[in-house]
Amino acid sequence: MTQLKEKETQFITAAEQLKSVKQELMNFIVGQEEVIDQVLWSIFSGGHALLEGLPGLGKTMLVRSIASCLDLSFNRIQFTPDLMPSDITGTMILQPGTDGRQEFAFHEGPLFGHIILADEINRATPKTQSSLLEAMAEQTVTVMGSTKQLSKPFFVLATQNPIDMEGTYPLPEAQMDRFICKIHVDYPTKAELKEIALRTTGLKVPQLNKILGSSDVLALQQLSKEILVSDDLLNAAVSMIDATHPASADAPERIKQYVQFGSGPRGLQSLIQMAKTRALFAGRYHISIGDLKRTAIPVLRHRLLLNFEGEANGVTPDDLIADVLEQAGKDVSQR
Repeated sequence: MTQLKEKETQFITAAEQLKSVKQELMNFIVGQEEVIDQVLWSIFSGGHALLEGLPGLGKTMLVRSIASCLDLSFNRIQFTPDLMPSDITGTMILQPGTDGRQEFAFHEGPLFGHIILADEINRATPKTQSSLLEAMAEQTVTVMGSTKQLSKPFFVLATQNPIDMEGTYPLPEAQMDRFICKIHVDYPTKAELKEIALRTTGLKVPQLNKILGSSDVLALQQLSKEILVSDDLLNAAVSMIDATHPASADAPERIKQYVQFGSGPRGLQSLIQMAKTRALFAGRYHISIGDLKRTAIPVLRHRLLLNFEGEANGVTPDDLIADVLEQAGKDVSQR
């Protein structure tokens, strides 16, 4: 009983720490509460996130603020068509040794940090984009046959512009699947626009406080994995993923009509882990159907590949996932 009480206290303390991080960011960033939630869920799930939104909506500032709040190192990489893999991973450079003889020494690239902002990731060539895959999946970089371990924790937070697609190289599905979620950054309201102007054009500049450190982030990531998942909710998550496939007998009609390919196993893993982290934010040691529903859209929206009919009719993945969630809610209530 004492051990259970200690574990409950641990979860409550973790929720208070996470609430403090969110509050500190909300004091600095105007609006965008849902975006902040989803980015923090991604980070404390140990995953990478893709932020999509118009220029000037504060995506870079948000990522930089999170790094400062968590006391993590921050590196920003501006992706351009001429960017080469060695520009981000680092390279071997020939230089004089202590005995005067020439020898190769490894010079680290900007990937060697805790939080990496891959700005406008779809503007780099596929060759450069693919150099991120090893870092995102294995947290290592291999240069000239030598494998280097990246910092821990390690996160890639990438951005892309949804409208200016000229001169871009859309991310392949294999790389999109590496992101635990895709986050839409919406345009601010009139009240938020006014507050942005007041905060950024005056003499007083808000300062961020450091709330956690790298060891705290790693500990909270580990704690999120201890969140319990009941068999019923695991079955519900599996059913959600299965329902995104048009060949499934349980798929909603619009999924069968408009989707070419649905989510794979990594989508299920991401859904469960994000739901666990959301539960941790709430101070619970078990996930709920609400956790699954709130995390399903950002987790799955980039894992549904529409067919020609779906694209021609302007159907969005969010609309289709809503159909899946509606069906999942009925299934749970019938159990």
